[in-house]
Amino acid sequence: MTKPSFLWMMYRCGWGTKPGQETVLAVEITRDGFEWALRNACLSSYVPGLHSDRSTWQRRLKRSPARVQWDPERDLHLRPLPHRSLQLGLSGEAVERYADEWTVCIRDATPLAREIHGLVNDGDLDAATRLLPEERPYPAEGELLAHLHA
Repeated sequence: MTKPSFLWMMYRCGWGTKPGQETVLAVEITRDGFEWALRNACLSSYVPGLHSDRSTWQRRLKRSPARVQWDPERDLHLRPLPHRSLQLGLSGEAVERYADEWTVCIRDATPLAREIHGLVNDGDLDAATRLLPEERPYPAEGELLAHLHA
């Protein structure tokens, strides 16, 4: 699963403290690969009006190599915010492309997660904020996300 949001990932893995999720990796992939996944993705849930009918959506979901859902973004205390971040799940062909073609760099972000978490626990939110990775809205152009919005 790919989470473009650092704080959403911290929410998901409990700052790298949940059993089996003690290591946090930052994986950089190519723009072409990410956009291929988006173009070939299907929303993970049925949305009347966006999808013509439930059975058409189910067929598309079954054959889609990527799934998207929109989850609430999180603050430093991992509380939900009013805006959403994209969660992208990969399967089949997308997984193969991810592993063999798209991956540019893998970094261990566990020390950073632990350092920021420690600052949050100590109440030093300004220092924690300064350490957060820079994140910007993805510059999705044209119809790249049109089929993925409810």
